[in-house]
Order: sequence, then structure tokens, then C-alpha cells
Amino acid sequence: MNRTTLSLFAGTAALAAVTAFAAVDSPSASGAASEAAARQPVQRTGLVCPAPSTSDLAETTYTSFTPVTKGAASGGRARLQAAGEQSSDDGSGADGKEKKGGGAKDGQPVLTPKAPGTPATGDTSGGDTPALVGTADGSFAPGWTVQETTEVSAGTGRGLLGVTCTGADTDFWFPGASTAAGRTDYVHLTNPDDSAAVVDIELYGKDGAVKAPLGENLTVDPGASEAFLLPTLTEERQADLTVHVSVRGGRVGAAVQALDDKAGGDWLAPAADPAGGLVLPGIPKDATDVRLTVFAPGDDDADLKIRLASPDGLITPAGNETVHVKSGMTTTVDLGDVTRGEPGSLVLTPTDQAAPVVAALQVVRGKGDKRETAFIPATAPVGTRATSAGNSAKGTTLALTAPEGTATVKVTASAGSEGGTPATKTYTLKSGTTQDVDAPVPTGLKGTYALTVEPVSGGPVYASRTLTTADTPAFTVQTLPSDHGLVSVPRTGEDLSILQK
Repeated sequence: MNRTTLSLFAGTAALAAVTAFAAVDSPSASGAASEAAARQPVQRTGLVCPAPSTSDLAETTYTSFTPVTKGAASGGRARLQAAGEQSSDDGSGADGKEKKGGGAKDGQPVLTPKAPGTPATGDTSGGDTPALVGTADGSFAPGWTVQETTEVSAGTGRGLLGVTCTGADTDFWFPGASTAAGRTDYVHLTNPDDSAAVVDIELYGKDGAVKAPLGENLTVDPGASEAFLLPTLTEERQADLTVHVSVRGGRVGAAVQALDDKAGGDWLAPAADPAGGLVLPGIPKDATDVRLTVFAPGDDDADLKIRLASPDGLITPAGNETVHVKSGMTTTVDLGDVTRGEPGSLVLTPTDQAAPVVAALQVVRGKGDKRETAFIPATAPVGTRATSAGNSAKGTTLALTAPEGTATVKVTASAGSEGGTPATKTYTLKSGTTQDVDAPVPTGLKGTYALTVEPVSGGPVYASRTLTTADTPAFTVQTLPSDHGLVSVPRTGEDLSILQK
């Protein structure tokens, strides 16, 4: 083949690339609107799981699940590795042998997912379990979800602690942290990448920004995980703080572990991005004390209406109808036993002009020495689909709320990790209500299972999942935003008319 022919082929290939790009980037020649972007399964997903506990009494279970997704790529795998022990993209070292780093202390995989649609579980114990970094590709990527659940039988933060492992990002808000006596709060940062991340940890209290010079310009090495104790970053002791993790360079995964000497503890997951209105779903019906923390990060104060989406509709808590949030300041509202024996979700809406806020709830079950704490951050709606892993037949409560309009929702229980047949139920949620639904359980369940929540019609749906143990009142709550299993991909096509322009 001569050089002229090669040049012609190369030019034709380049032309095809240009015309395809132009069809995406510009309107059609006829002026008609371009076709809507297609929703396609993602091909790769990354997650980070924080180090679960420093307690020698900690017992941790990891559960991995990928829902079966139509149109997903074939093959692939999912793997979790100890931070700092990530393998190359093909899972092999320089000698071509598969690396086995999986988060367990002996270097073996903490769990091994075998196929989408079936959960995989793994256990560790003690206080030296490292943070984990995970990747999934091919058929394992769309909606890949990993749940980390830890039981601590005694000591500071005793109880049930749970967190959904999340993707790395550059900006996180955590309303509800504290540096008060009796609280031990850590900010966990995990860097999944092969370059260092530079991070600032900013603190905001009731009077505004808190001086925390030791939280500036922190470096998290490639593949490393660090836990920063909040009282070491500032000399001020405040009961109610908002933590802002801002990444100057690189990416990290972030979570706050909030431990109380007397009231147990849990993970405080990142709150939803600042917005004028927020939903905090799934307050347990037997909550004995509920505390709302709100922060306004913008230049404007926020005035918010507080309502509870109950099983019968939206109601306004007596004495707590509204809250005024000053710009740059953390505001708290004690709501007491606001649910009064019924499940509920908190709905915050602007009373007039909207100003962005972030928010979270601290929820307590039990009384006296039998208290246990969990957190419910404001969350995004379920969207196309949300996934919850690590459920049990008797210890799982699924809360669904439709704050803006009636909605129909399909909930599917996966096969069990050790056996069982999937099951599906459909629910109708009335506008402005919250329901603790009788979630489906796999037939013949053995082990744990996953739940997928898929809105079918109607207004936006918000969800959370509560796990409890036989040791009442131990519990943990995880919200269920979109599992990001699908991504919008613009439709492309050749448009030779660009050559005439």
C-alpha cells in the first residue's frame, strides 16, 4: 500500500471524527432540536471505604452488590484493596501476577464479587483494618454499591456504625460535627489516585468561621488514607459544627466518624450539595431526640420552613415552624421526639427567596445509658435507581418519601449472598408522605441481600435504609441517592454539512 493511500485513509478517519463531533456539538442543519441524550450504563466505577474503627472490639462486615443492568458491558470484575495497595488497571504487577491486596490484614481480598445480581460479603475484626479503595468495570460497574457496617460492643462510639462507600470528589459538607467534651470526631480522607491531594478542612460554628490553621494545606499521599481528629485542628470547643472539606488539588473520598462517650456514634456521610430546599428522609418512628443542623455557605441568610412528611402528609412541628440561618454560621434546632411514634422525613423549603443551605439530622434512639446515635444528611432524590447493600430479613427498614407529588416506586430484593430468589414489590406514595414500607425479602433467603429502588411514575422520591441489631437501640441510617449506574451519552451522527461552513 503506497503512502498516498495511507494518507487518504488517515484523512478519512480524521474527517469521520470531526463530523461526529460536530453533530454532537452543534444543531442540525435543518435547525431541529437534536435528539435527547441516551442513558447508558457506566463502564467503570471507583469507591473508597474509610477505615472502620480503632477499637479492638470492632467487628466489620463489607457487602458488595451490583444490580443487573440492561445494556451493561460483558465481563469485568469488582475488587476492593487496602489503601496504598492498589493494583494496575489490569490487576497485575510487574511480573504479570494478580495482586491480592483486598483490605484484609493478611493481604487477602476482603470479599470477591462473583456476578452482578448476587451480593458478596467479607468480614474483618479489630482496630487496624485499613481504608479500602475499590474499582469495578464491565458488567460490575453500573450501580456498584459497597456497604461497610461495624459493631462495637463497648467504649466510645459503641453501637452500630454504617457507611456507604462513596466515590472520590473535591468538595464535601458535613453539618453535625462537634469538638465538644464527650465527642471524638474524625475526618477521614482517602486518596485513590496516583498523585498527592492537597486539602483544606474548614470549620464553622454558631458565630461563623472557627480558627483552624492546622486544617489548612493538608497533604494526602497517593493511595493513602488519613484520619484527622477535629479537636487537634482548633483550640475552640463547640457542640455544633459544620465541616467543609475543600480539595485544592487531586481528589479524595471523605467521611466524618462522630463518636460519643455516652450516646454511641456513627458515620456522618457528606450532605447533599447546597440548595434552597432539602429533604432528610427516614427518621425512625421510635426516635427519642432529633437535632437539626443547618449551615448557609453563601453570602445570603436563609429563612426556611420546617415540615415533617408523616404517613398522613406534611405537618409543621409545633414551636419549630421556621428557622433563620445566618450566612456563614451554623444553626441548630432541637426537634425532640418529633416523629411521635410514626416514621417521618424532614422537608426544608424557603419561606421566601431561596438561599443555598446544607443540613443534617442527629437522631437518638433509647434513653439514659441505652442511647444510640445515627445521622441523616440531606440527600438527593433516588433518580433513576438507588441501591442499598447489606440488608437482613429482620433488621432492615426502608423509608420512602414523596414530598412533592404522588409517586409509584418499584423495590427489588436481590438474591441472598448465600442463597435465595429475588422478589419485587410496587408501592404508591401519596404526596407529602413518608412510609416505612414492608420491603420485599428474597424467597429462601440465606445471608444478606440488596435492595434496589426504582421510581416508576410521579414526583421525586427520596429514600433511606435503617439497620438495627438485636442489641436495641443500636442502629445506623444510610440515605439512598442515585447509584449513578447510568450516564447520559449524547447521540452522534455524521454531519457532512460542516464541510461547507
